[in-house]
Amino acid sequence: MGTPEFAVPVLTEIVGQGHQVAAVYTRAPKPGGRRGLEPTLSPVHAAALRFGLPVLTPSSLRTEDAAATLTALEPDAIVVVAYGLILPKAILEIAPRACLNLHASLLPRWRGAAPIQRAIMAGDDETGVMVMAMEEGLDTGPVAMVERIEIGPEATADEIHDRLSLIGADLMVRALAAQNRGSLHFTPQAEEGVTYAKKIEKTEARIDWERPAAEVHNLIRALAPFPGAFFEADLGKGSERIKILRAHLVDGSGEPGEALDDALTIACGEGAIAIIELQRSGKAPMSAADFLRGARLSAGSRLAVQKSSDAAL
Repeated sequence: MGTPEFAVPVLTEIVGQGHQVAAVYTRAPKPGGRRGLEPTLSPVHAAALRFGLPVLTPSSLRTEDAAATLTALEPDAIVVVAYGLILPKAILEIAPRACLNLHASLLPRWRGAAPIQRAIMAGDDETGVMVMAMEEGLDTGPVAMVERIEIGPEATADEIHDRLSLIGADLMVRALAAQNRGSLHFTPQAEEGVTYAKKIEKTEARIDWERPAAEVHNLIRALAPFPGAFFEADLGKGSERIKILRAHLVDGSGEPGEALDDALTIACGEGAIAIIELQRSGKAPMSAADFLRGARLSAGSRLAVQKSSDAAL
């Protein structure tokens, strides 16, 4: 049971290890294409079709029909990776061995929807993936296996996502092998240190230049490349939203939002950042140097200061 790209390596490894996949559950196709009329399959759906696996896309698992369908498959185990639907008690009790979930954090820190982004936004210096037994609570189940990685000072959410996805795939097939041997053991999560990784809201993506540079830098890293932390500037044709994809922390001081030089060094509430890569609306990502060839943001220019919580998107 999975939906986004993060879950595809897990499915690939499970198939590659010779496990019999009775069915793949994923979110239903969404309207897409240039006119928004063509159904767009989830990454897991597309991968399942490549493997010739049956795919089910129920809108809910809370019905009697959903429980009956899954029961008829007689699963020994259910593997869940960023599926997107809540698994009620009736579903969790179907697999006799376990319902295993792969979660991208060091539980109990960052339970919930956006653990990678929240870890980076908080300035955490490490994260990881865990195989846990699912319960009715939100990521509260006991943990069987864990792999930790460092979050480098310049690492972006996209980079950490890709690393954890591959590490998690290996971890899950190891967990299934241990389960088959009867040697998969679980440890309850600690009661201390619980935090929640709530879904990223659009209003959080607007950069508040009055925040310390370290916080601005972490926001940029956490939201790169999507949805992308952004600021607004008038480049001659009215206000334009510009995403920052990569930046460095640098020494410097000035009024928040002030360009300190002609190379896109921007003052924050404390310290400054040097913008390395950005993206204009409807354009491909570009370097700061390429951006400045078509934009007028010289030393002394001031970017609009608007607190992220006040943004109306």
